[in-house]
Amino acid sequence: MRTQLVVTGRLAVLAAAGALIVAVALPSWIGVIVVTALVLAIAAGDIHDAGNIREVTVSRPRITTVRLGRRVEVPLTVVNTSSRRVRATVWDDWPPSAGVKQQAQRADLPPAASATFVADTEPDRRGDRNAGEVTVRVIGPLGLAGRQLRHTVPATVRALPAFRSERQLPSKVKQLQHLEGRNVASVRGQGTEFDSFREYTVGDDVRSIDWRATARARDVIVRTWRPERNRHVLLILDTGRASAGRTGDGTRLDTCMEAALLLGGLASRAGDTVDLLAYDRAVRAEVTGIAGKRLQQKLMHAMAPLAPTLAETDCRGLVEAAVRRTKRRSLVVWCTSLESGWPAADLLAAIRILAHRHHVLLVSVTDPEVTRLAGQRGSPAALYDAAAAERSLAERDRLTEALRRVGVGVVAAPPDRLPAALADEYLELKRIGTM
Repeated sequence: MRTQLVVTGRLAVLAAAGALIVAVALPSWIGVIVVTALVLAIAAGDIHDAGNIREVTVSRPRITTVRLGRRVEVPLTVVNTSSRRVRATVWDDWPPSAGVKQQAQRADLPPAASATFVADTEPDRRGDRNAGEVTVRVIGPLGLAGRQLRHTVPATVRALPAFRSERQLPSKVKQLQHLEGRNVASVRGQGTEFDSFREYTVGDDVRSIDWRATARARDVIVRTWRPERNRHVLLILDTGRASAGRTGDGTRLDTCMEAALLLGGLASRAGDTVDLLAYDRAVRAEVTGIAGKRLQQKLMHAMAPLAPTLAETDCRGLVEAAVRRTKRRSLVVWCTSLESGWPAADLLAAIRILAHRHHVLLVSVTDPEVTRLAGQRGSPAALYDAAAAERSLAERDRLTEALRRVGVGVVAAPPDRLPAALADEYLELKRIGTM
């Protein structure tokens, strides 16, 4: 790190006053040399009295996380390790998207003292915001000149998804607990696990009788079963160009993230394992092998840097990546778009492979503006808009019906209702014993 000399406007004023003195009182080369030497000597003394800038150190946390739409404070600690008092100005450089309001701070540090300044950040979009250099400038007591030094202090503010639908999670968990309590004595069948014993009642399947338990008891004893808890859920986020479409206040990808976070939190509380795969033509993010309370944060951190790409999604590559990550029958939740313009043939051909091995739910964000335009009849221009909207809705319905014919469930809803709709579909699968 190299220090840089800096001067202020006061030195310019002093030099102008010296020039005036030379012009009036000492109009000669000797006068110029004397006054110039005097000004330089005063400036050098001021720089010396400013203190040793190399003995001023700065530090801050390497990474700070915040949910999108909230503010977070990033502390910057400045320490004076010298034996002299230091008066400094500290510039904390952040990109405009970090939303830092005040970047310059003044520090008056006695020997061996420290001060902490706060960068109040509010990122305007998801992802990482990397801080720039920290510039420390020390000016002498006369305010004429000084030195400055740029410190490279790595720091990142990571804006996580807002997850506004988190407020719906407690009510969905209560519904899940109610279903689990009601389904304790569910019928025996494939893909279920043992729960408890009870006495035989008329109408029970005789195949559920446990003869060893019956031999030890006075009554006929049957086994009761419940749906397996340790099931596998794979969340797939399509990050291709279709996910960049605007719906409401965000993109389709933003809404799909909200839905995936809500479903992930609900499934983890049901005892299921949840994995995440973000894909367009390559894997953009992945979460595997995480369970319990850590899952929510892992999903958020994985989703934070995601952004729609301008490339068309490779459906076959996505299915191949999903099959490699699901060795047993799972619930595969594919968040994509069913709007017009999507290559339906590629989607149908690829999704048949998944539907043959797994229970597949295809989740799509519907655009409320298209539905609104479909109902407009007020003018000839509105009529053309309505015709285009009706065609888009008809193509989406046709593709939805084709998906259902191959055994794929479809959850389509506007952005404000999609997370809850997906959670309700998951609860329904739990209720009927599919999950």
